[in-house]
Amino acid sequence: MAGQDKGEQADAFIDFARANLEQGRKVTALYAKWNAETAERVIAFARGALLTDDIGQIPLDISPLALSLVADQLSYMAPYLPAGVTAALADELCGHVLAGAWLKRVNNLATIPITFKQHLGSFIPRTTFLAFNAPVKRVGRVRKRDPRPNLPSRPLDPVQVLVCRPDGYSLDEFNEQLTPALKAVSLNALPEQPLGSKYWGVRKYIEFIVFSAHPQALTSTPRAIRPSTCTWCRELVAGLLCPYCGSVNQPSVGRPPTRGADVPAPPTESTGEHIRPAWVGAQRQGGPTGPQQPRRGAAPQPPHAGRPAPPGAGHPSGPQAPVSPPGRPPNTAAPPHSSPTGPPST
Repeated sequence: MAGQDKGEQADAFIDFARANLEQGRKVTALYAKWNAETAERVIAFARGALLTDDIGQIPLDISPLALSLVADQLSYMAPYLPAGVTAALADELCGHVLAGAWLKRVNNLATIPITFKQHLGSFIPRTTFLAFNAPVKRVGRVRKRDPRPNLPSRPLDPVQVLVCRPDGYSLDEFNEQLTPALKAVSLNALPEQPLGSKYWGVRKYIEFIVFSAHPQALTSTPRAIRPSTCTWCRELVAGLLCPYCGSVNQPSVGRPPTRGADVPAPPTESTGEHIRPAWVGAQRQGGPTGPQQPRRGAAPQPPHAGRPAPPGAGHPSGPQAPVSPPGRPPNTAAPPHSSPTGPPST
């Protein structure tokens, strides 16, 4: 979007949109919500110049590296999905990655809320912060060189990590502490993103994004949304506002319907370490005092198990007299339709 005036800045995007619209395709434009002024102006200029509603706009409040990855994933799935479903997947994909930065200072961070204590901690030497913008926005201080308590989630195994940082900034501390906590199988370094320092508010940073490299991690994502038809442009949309015509729609309620054949199978292998919970060994050694739970596969016990048996219950040959509740005399009445002297005469 280079140029002296607004028209020159929008020329490249207008030519791209015109070429796709002539081929019967819709255009979905992703841009950073925290740097949206130029992008929204260019999109509005293109929609007016081409007199079309087939140019949708999707603002995402994520970091530059995460925005690049989500755009690549949507470009991969766009030929196989309707345009409205592709646009709805932008927010859904942000919940399946772990995006953030490894920072030494957060006092100039304006895109993610921080506390006053974290602001003051930026002036303490040898302090490290982990800031996340997807799937949640939060900032935490790394204590005792262990970032595991700071991780909000972890994608499905196997896990890959992409990083970018300014030229000459070392990755040793990041690789020694965060990579083992994520149990990542690969770490790939990319060039610094153009708007990285503006988003993180500091010149020295390590921006990263963690995602799953499982073959079914990306293909199963469209099943997590429930699209409905737009009342104006008849496009499949999943949100309240249509990203193309801007019409207000009633979003579908409930979970999307799934079939057994469409649900992907869980991965057969995992690169994470399996740790047996502590309570398993405690139960085998006796565990805490209290009611013992039945073993897996054992027959369920009756509700009166462990109570003294009623009189006559342990003697199969003897009569089993009914037991009356306490405080009530025993029932001595004859059964109905019976005579004490014998069978009824005919």
